[in-house]
Amino acid sequence: MSKALAVFRKEWRQIRRDRRTLMTIVFVPAFFLLLYGYALNWDIKHIALAVQDRDNTASSRALVSAFVNSSYFDRIGDVYSTAEIDRLLNLNIARAVLVIPEGFGRDVEAGRPPQVQLLINGENANTATTVMGYAGNIVRSAAIGPAAARAAGPPITVEPRIWYNPELRSTLFLVPGLIAYILMITAVISTALSVVREKESGTMEQVRMAPIDTFSFIVGKSIPYFLISLASAALIILAAMALFGLPMRGNWLTLLLALSLFIIGALGTGLLISTIAETQQIAFQAALLTSFLPTLMLSGFIFPISSMPRALQLITTIVPARYFLIALRGIVLKGTPLPVLWPQMLALVIYALAMLALASLGLARERR
Repeated sequence: MSKALAVFRKEWRQIRRDRRTLMTIVFVPAFFLLLYGYALNWDIKHIALAVQDRDNTASSRALVSAFVNSSYFDRIGDVYSTAEIDRLLNLNIARAVLVIPEGFGRDVEAGRPPQVQLLINGENANTATTVMGYAGNIVRSAAIGPAAARAAGPPITVEPRIWYNPELRSTLFLVPGLIAYILMITAVISTALSVVREKESGTMEQVRMAPIDTFSFIVGKSIPYFLISLASAALIILAAMALFGLPMRGNWLTLLLALSLFIIGALGTGLLISTIAETQQIAFQAALLTSFLPTLMLSGFIFPISSMPRALQLITTIVPARYFLIALRGIVLKGTPLPVLWPQMLALVIYALAMLALASLGLARERR
């Protein structure tokens, strides 16, 4: 026991001296608990719902109110044409569109089985299945029409139509997320260790004396990892097409542009970490913390961003994988053209430029 106490005292003194490790041990688990507790939410709420009410009667308005008052659906507006429905679903402005045909109120009054149609964006199979379940429960329990007609007549029939992923294959939703997840981790970790390796081997002193500017040094460091990451992305996508039936409904050049911007931003993040960390171990841990957790939890890869608290939704705006996933799923699953994806592309450009600029400043400080 005395030997164990001696080891305990020695270890305790070492931990007190290493404040970085002490902070990691004490605060990181609490941070993970808060993050997982709020972000790990399988309940899907605030589903963006557009409505095409061709009947425009008291009964049809009562059905729309039943959807809105359920707290699961948020009505974002009305649509009046098929082209408008296409646009809303393609841009993810609406996750579902409720179509109420003409004669709906007349059927309710006469006690005939009325029918409605629900168009659902099926790129996320889990969300689409949940939306169908919500809609079915709402329609069955909705109080529509006179009490006598409700008692005598059969319930409303809802006909769901799944777009982009009619078979509700979860693979088509998960594979693009895995592509972003793998690329982010490999690109950030590979570059995060590069400059730190220079420090530990002592060659950073030679870099400081070399007649080369900071921008050229960063470009030279990044190009090999960029090519490797791009080749890895191509291999992953081709394997997903061959093994999992991932479609390619969009343009290959648009896909190449999205991949390139995302990889450049990830490489910039890794370089920034490498200019701050002093050892490869710290660089590796920081790279995992900044790439693994945000890409998995805060990008919409697994958990819908709309179901997260408002504070976490604001944090997701600085996660590049959020924009890359929208672009990637739009290109391969929907065939979304480049002009429609310009907000996501612009966000990736801003993130890449910001990371490269911060990495340049950090490296310039290292070379002084």
